[in-house]
Amino acid sequence: MEFDAIVIGAGHNGLVAACALAQEGSRVVVLEARDLVGGACVTEEIAPGFRVSTAAYSFSLFRPEIFEALQLSKYGLSFYAKDPRMFVPLPDGRHFFVWRDAARTREEIARINEHDAAAYDRWNAFWDEVADVIRPMILAEPPSLNALEKRLADQGRSELFRLAIAGSAADTVAEFFESDEVQGAFVGQGVIGTFAGPHDPGTAFVMTYHAFGGELVDGAATWAYVRGGMGAVTQALAARARDLGVKIRTSSPVSSVLVEHGRSTGVALADGTEVRAPVVLSNADPKRTFLTFVPAGSLPDEFLARVRALDTTGSVVKVNFALSELPDFTCLPGVGPQQAGTIELSPSVAALDAAYADAKTGRVSTRPYMEVYIQSVTDPSLAPDGAHVASCFAQYAPGSVPMDEWGSMRDGAGDAVIDTLASYAPNVKRSILHRQILGPADLEARFGLTGGNIFHGEILPGQIFGERLGARTPIRGLYLCGSGAHPGGGVCGAPGWNAARAVREDLIR
Repeated sequence: MEFDAIVIGAGHNGLVAACALAQEGSRVVVLEARDLVGGACVTEEIAPGFRVSTAAYSFSLFRPEIFEALQLSKYGLSFYAKDPRMFVPLPDGRHFFVWRDAARTREEIARINEHDAAAYDRWNAFWDEVADVIRPMILAEPPSLNALEKRLADQGRSELFRLAIAGSAADTVAEFFESDEVQGAFVGQGVIGTFAGPHDPGTAFVMTYHAFGGELVDGAATWAYVRGGMGAVTQALAARARDLGVKIRTSSPVSSVLVEHGRSTGVALADGTEVRAPVVLSNADPKRTFLTFVPAGSLPDEFLARVRALDTTGSVVKVNFALSELPDFTCLPGVGPQQAGTIELSPSVAALDAAYADAKTGRVSTRPYMEVYIQSVTDPSLAPDGAHVASCFAQYAPGSVPMDEWGSMRDGAGDAVIDTLASYAPNVKRSILHRQILGPADLEARFGLTGGNIFHGEILPGQIFGERLGARTPIRGLYLCGSGAHPGGGVCGAPGWNAARAVREDLIR
């Protein structure tokens, strides 16, 4: 055979897996359906001269072990901390910042609520403890949720399990902060990418998932911008892969995995071409992998039932803008740090509840929860002189509605995002030169994400730790290396790294 391993999909996890195997001497080919590498981690031009991180939009979760092992800094991957971490404009005309400097942040929060300012250090200490507990599991075989609960109970950490895993994001922020404004600013991390409300059990773990990153920046959950946009991550991975001898073939959509006598033997492409290898790793989500690519009758009924039961509901509306000028906030006019970091539009837990209530009734949220990034403020290469790109991550879409139904909602979803942002910065409407609106159906069509779920399946109890799928599958030689496998989604690279390790271990056996 020409290859030892085939990787389906050139997203970041697929490229990580390819690099890891190639470093051990394997001959690897990566087959990508689109005409460019990157999957959902790409930088694309949305209007002449305006380049934006189309889907994935911020950098923090990527594992430092992988970054160092693959020597990605030598391949142009460069990033820098967002500071301020958050700018929080409020509907009543007040505002506050969350800085990397904790003392500076306490001063900001004190203008909103003295109690909450005093609680901020305790909040940070709690998440440091959580990260210490969770990080060792990312590149390891995870325990079941029950086993983890018992382990933490035996250590006297039952409250950590409740506040960081089993409970709701709303209860977690209320444990520390009393004001609506400060609770609202932090609670959104518990619903990002998730079709759930802040009071739903398990949303505490969504907060945890976003808190264990930051090690590449400062070890303290600080999120970063990548120079050149998120596509620079996958471009660096692709360059490293090619230097290791990996063949990357774009415009090569896979139609099926070849299975003979219970073992994968390669793949068939949409044009009928067969590519053979004894190992196949799928960077596609589990439903696409096992319900579309794998031939019927190849998998046990119990495993198929588990795959079909996975919750892959989409919740995100991503709206990307080309702007003629920066948003000018009523609460803090002019140009300054308010445009440089994450702009958090989440004034209270109740506001997030209301946004989710819209979606549960089948409507797009009229006042969506939003995170807004204007990376061109700190990376002018992304837009023409004097102009800017903005990336708005908004919730909620009304679940994974079909494309024809979503088509009638798309413009209204974009309008809701614009209206919400304009309520804080009225000049936004006149500044928009172009807009790109991507809801769950668009994310599925564009990036192959079943249901438009950005994590390849919700990261809620029942689909986390030992209850999430692992790299190994019931078919010998077929592995799952995408975000549907442990530990989950986001641009972290861990599922790809874990899959490559599983392949090596199985070959040794």
